[in-house]
Amino acid sequence: MDKQAQILPGTLDLLILKAVSLGRLHGYGILLRIGQISRGALSIEQGALYPALFRLVRQGLLKTEWGISENKHKAKYYELTPAGRKRLREETEGWNRLVAAIGAALKTETGEL
Repeated sequence: MDKQAQILPGTLDLLILKAVSLGRLHGYGILLRIGQISRGALSIEQGALYPALFRLVRQGLLKTEWGISENKHKAKYYELTPAGRKRLREETEGWNRLVAAIGAALKTETGEL
């Protein structure tokens, strides 16, 4: 994809939870995974990622553990907690309802009402 999309307010936490749901990741890995799962359409700034990770850990949605990265560096890895899995499921359902509603509204033609 040649154009980057802007992340809507409030969706960064959802994207992080989704990225981590696919496997245990360190911070930079989360950035890469979001780019990968969005097919390059979304790019997260590190300055936005780390405060969001801190917030999600504090809310009990992610847990951390130190490990060694693929580059042999010490890194903090993130995993979903059961509460994080529940939040991801709820947020995904809400997002899908919103997308369907907006899609239906945008497809409405004159005379259909």
